[in-house]
Amino acid sequence: MDLSLNNIHHFYGDVEILSGINFEIKSGEIVCIIGPSGCGKSTLLRFLGGLERPSSGEVLQIGSPPEACLNPLTYIFQDFALLPWRTVEGNISLALEDHRIPKQEIERIIDNVLGRTKLTDFRSALPRQLSGGMKQRVAIARALCVNPAVLLMDEPLSALDSQTRELLMDDLVDLWTRERFTACYVTHNLAEAVRLGHKIVVLSRRPGKIREIVSIDTPLADRKNDLVKLEQQQNHLWNLMREEALAADMELNDV
Repeated sequence: MDLSLNNIHHFYGDVEILSGINFEIKSGEIVCIIGPSGCGKSTLLRFLGGLERPSSGEVLQIGSPPEACLNPLTYIFQDFALLPWRTVEGNISLALEDHRIPKQEIERIIDNVLGRTKLTDFRSALPRQLSGGMKQRVAIARALCVNPAVLLMDEPLSALDSQTRELLMDDLVDLWTRERFTACYVTHNLAEAVRLGHKIVVLSRRPGKIREIVSIDTPLADRKNDLVKLEQQQNHLWNLMREEALAADMELNDV
């Protein structure tokens, strides 16, 4: 299933947040959205997930969700959102409890996503026993268990230290290489964007407009082997954003 944002404009009261946004998320690709604080990145993600409607324009779902999809559009947040009294298995099963699925099938699904996210040995652990990286793996497993058409990822690694972030990026690359999931990934981190994005949508400061859509053709699995090219791409993104980020920071500090 593809997603298409067509001429999106949005206002909060008299304040224009987004202006003339057009881009597509094709099945099997990761599209990253970057831009200065307050430019409307998370707002776009809410539009994609149907949590909010733009003032004008439309978000289209093109094609059908994958077979056995229980929730076409599924979020992964930065704060993990795990229930502290439930085990890893219990937190994952929460996403399945509103669906009429036989117990044996639920167990099969959970076994599958635990294996895919390297959590098999932690199924009985409570969140307080897990590192930040492991908690985010649980959140990813919970999202995957409903077989979504598109993952909507809002700063999913921003609460983690740099080493854990690197490990989770490696895990996401490995997972995509094996399964070709589709995702829209909002981040402030340019290193994450060039490591994970097939396309990177660069927004201006508020009102958010598309400065450029940068495509990266290097296969995800090969990118860590060409650090020079990654750094060049990251520098290009920063050059696009530098003045906008400074202006946005001054605007926010004046509020």
